[in-house]
Order: sequence, then C-alpha cells, then structure tokens
Amino acid sequence: MIIEPVIKGVVARTAHPEGCKQAVVSQIEYVKSHAQIESGPKKVLILGASSGFGLASRIALTFGGAKADTIGVSFERGPSEKGVGTAGWYNNIYFREQAEQEGYIAKNFVGDAFSPQVRQQVADYIRDEFGGQVDLVVYSLATGVRPNQETGDLWRSCLKTVGESFSGQTVNIEQDSLYNSVLEPASEQEIQATEKVMGGEDWQEWIDFLLEQDVLAKGAKTVAYSYIGPKATYPIYHQGTLGIAKQHLHATSNTLNQQLSAIGGEAYVSVCKALVTKASVFIPAFSPYILCLFKVMKKHGLHEDCIEQMQRMYSERLYPVNGPVVVDEQRLIRVDDWELREDIQVEVAELMVQMNADNFSEIGDYQGYKQAFLQLNGFAQPGVDYGQKVDVQALTELQP
Repeated sequence: MIIEPVIKGVVARTAHPEGCKQAVVSQIEYVKSHAQIESGPKKVLILGASSGFGLASRIALTFGGAKADTIGVSFERGPSEKGVGTAGWYNNIYFREQAEQEGYIAKNFVGDAFSPQVRQQVADYIRDEFGGQVDLVVYSLATGVRPNQETGDLWRSCLKTVGESFSGQTVNIEQDSLYNSVLEPASEQEIQATEKVMGGEDWQEWIDFLLEQDVLAKGAKTVAYSYIGPKATYPIYHQGTLGIAKQHLHATSNTLNQQLSAIGGEAYVSVCKALVTKASVFIPAFSPYILCLFKVMKKHGLHEDCIEQMQRMYSERLYPVNGPVVVDEQRLIRVDDWELREDIQVEVAELMVQMNADNFSEIGDYQGYKQAFLQLNGFAQPGVDYGQKVDVQALTELQP
C-alpha cells in the first residue's frame, strides 16, 4: 500500500515507516558530525524514548560521542488491521537496528511507564542483563493521562489558564488555517490533575524505585525537560496549568538532587526552546509564536530542532569537558538561551503584531512548522520515495 499523511486537526493518523527510518539516520549523521559528548554516561535509561527530546537524547548519547548503551521505555502501537502503527514504534525499531549495527545495546520496553510491572521489568533487566546499574536516567514522558495505581482512576491533564480566560490564535494543520481560540480557567481539580500528569511526581517515583532496587550507579545523574518561554507566552504556558505542573517538576529536581547526593549523584531540569513536538502542537494560542520564532531564528542561523538541542545540551551543559554542570541561578540548564536573546525576541514580537488569519503563512514560517510536524510522523523527509508501496506484511514482522 501507499501510505499518505492523514491529519485531523493537529493529530497525525498515519506514519510512514521508511520516513521514520530516514529521520533516525539523519539525526545520527548530525550528532556524529558535531561537537562530541566527551565525558558522557555509558549506561542510560530513557523514559519516553520514542520521539521528540527522548529519541534525540538517545541518539545523541549513543552516536554523539558518549557511546552509551541505552534502555528505552515508551508506549507505542505496532501495525494491525487498524492501521500501520505509530511513528514511535518504527523509531524504536530503526534506532535499535542502527545501534546494534555499531555494537551498542539498545533495549526497548514498549509499555506503560507508569505501571509497577514495567518498572520492575526495567529494574530486573538492568540488574541481570545491562551491567547492573545505570549512570543516567532521562525523564521525557509526554502524555495527557496518568493512571492512579491505587484506585485505577485516571488523572487527565488540561491546557487551561488559571484565574482568567485567555484568547489567542491557533494553527489548524489539517486546514492550513489560523483561527481564534479561547483558553478557559481551570478548576482546582483540573490544576491538581495536570500536576499529577505533567509534574515531577512520577519522576520522583521512578528514582525512588531505582534507588530501592540498587540499580543507580554512584554519581548517577537524572534530567527532565521543561519549557519557560518569553513573557509573551506566560498567560498560555507559564501562568497556566502547564506552568504550575512545570514548577512542580523544577521543585522535584531540587528534591531529587538532595536525595541523589547520598550516592554522589545529581538531578537537573533542562529548559529547552519552543519546538514542534507531538505535545507542543496541542498548546492553544502557542503556535503563532512558534511560527514567528522559527522565521527569526532561521534568519539568524540559530534555529535548532530536538537533535541539535540535545547534542548541545549534553556536550556543553550536562557533561561539559571541564567544570561543573552549567546552570542558571535557579539551578536550571538553559538551552533556550538563543531563543530568549533580546534581539531575537524583539524581532519575534514585531512579526506577531503583524500576523493575522490571512497572512500567517507569509509572516511566520508556516511551511517550516508544518514540515517539522509531518517529519515527526515520517513524512516530508528528503530522500524518501513516498510513491513507493509499503509491504505491510513485512512491517508486522518487525519488533522493537
């Protein structure tokens, strides 16, 4: 069959396996040819390893100088009568193939990272087949739902404001349009649920469990990813339900840092730039800012996607050649520094004032934004013949 992109709003309903493979290969080629991670970890656990920052972390740590063996945990779906499966399913497969070809271990656990069963499987594998301990844990889970293991109920996150409603424009990728949207204030219950899903509680529980199982090496580090952004986005992100959850995540890093000091370890949050990820496209009224940011940063030669961000973060910040981990006054690793440069933000603000539903694709980098979205799902990759038929039967034989 020929696989074409099917988009509903900001959700891709199809993925292209060959495009996913090319995306993995392209990222590997990038990290091999840029500043290397000189003193990085050797045994790494990545929670949320199949796309975005998690996948980019895995690629950077294996092929970008550290030469790390990795374990990836992700919740993905393979091919079935319902469809070809998710992009993350194929990212897992093709990363493992590439890693094993060069002699690295790349173990994939496909399952619910929130479940005690998966945690135990991971710990047992580390102890029995992965050398006994890991020296880095990357927390990069991006999901809207987290189960309460005690009651079986689900916590559901929401993208809302706190206190007052906020109106703004949002991109609809399916219709190539910009429309007005309104963010309503969240209830106290919604605020708490969002913190449960997107805050630091699950990260804390993972580290507690790994310590109990004695599978964290002396000096082990852990890092999670966050976003802050400029003041223009504060009502959407910083001061909304997402912002409250991220503040909890940041506070958790400080708690974990003290806890890990007992084994000489450290915990950090890395604040990244605004990017097109499977999570960020859902943030209402945020896309116009990203369109303008992409245009300005590309103009100045400063644009980075996930892989550029992660290679720079690991080689320069978390594992610098000399000295301690590079952080700001709040103990945050900042790889959003280029985004927040004053000259960049001035130009972005000037473009945003001009943008409306009729001119958004010219004022901002809409084509670049849409291409980045399509590439998350294996489409719009240079060098891939999308007119070529895909053997679905052969795909069912591939396992992560």
